[in-house]
Amino acid sequence: MRAGRVEVDSIGSPVIEAGPEGEREAVVFVHGNPGSRTDWTALVSAVGALGRAVALDMPGFGQADKPRRLPYEVPAYASFLHGAMAQLGIERAHLVLHDFGGPFGLTWGLEHPDSWASVVLINVGVLPGYRWHTMARRWRTPVLGELVNAWIPRSAWRRAMQRSNPKGLPPEFVDKMYNDFDRSTRRAVLALYRATGDPARLASELGPSIAALAKPALVVWGAKDPYASVQYAERQREFFDVEELVIMPDSGHWPFIDDPEPVEQAVVSFLRPRVQRQAASG
Repeated sequence: MRAGRVEVDSIGSPVIEAGPEGEREAVVFVHGNPGSRTDWTALVSAVGALGRAVALDMPGFGQADKPRRLPYEVPAYASFLHGAMAQLGIERAHLVLHDFGGPFGLTWGLEHPDSWASVVLINVGVLPGYRWHTMARRWRTPVLGELVNAWIPRSAWRRAMQRSNPKGLPPEFVDKMYNDFDRSTRRAVLALYRATGDPARLASELGPSIAALAKPALVVWGAKDPYASVQYAERQREFFDVEELVIMPDSGHWPFIDDPEPVEQAVVSFLRPRVQRQAASG
């Protein structure tokens, strides 16, 4: 595992990598809210045995820069992702997306379809008819969102995270996420949720364009996710060439954390022929 850093439009972000350095085709992992590159450490390591694997902190999260005046909105994140890939010399990407990493990565993919090779969707995708979950509605509400974020003690964070993930999450994962959820990240979260339009409308607007690309996909979904219902897992077939659909019956929003082994097996199995075929031809 290698550590590095990119800087795009004066916004710095740490990066972790595995696999051959300098490969122009890579598996790119994009975290959501409130995640970081370290969410992906185990998967980056596993996929690095196949080819180049990269994960980075998105602006406002983890240890990335968190400037107050940055436009925390999906198109800006897609632009940052593109700039980061360019700086890393990545010309073609297999995306692995989770949570808000979905909109970030899918927007990038629509803007750069020839550079988008395939996608792994983990509890995210195109979500027709989706309604914001309770916490999202609070964050989107002026004043209420600020009040909610102003007082989140570690003990309450731990309880909330474990309640919403029935298999349980490793305590060190929960604590790392809390440590990263500092004042600047909390501000970024409010800005991002308030700048993001209605997901159902976005699905109706962007879904046909995504479907037209028919990108090969692996869908992994924790059935006990309280934020994105498992009903959306099967619906990804409407928008992607889904080669495998893996439902994790006892997992929550982070199946790659609460039950990592079967997720790793599915991801590696999906990516192996694609990444190794490219390595052989390159």
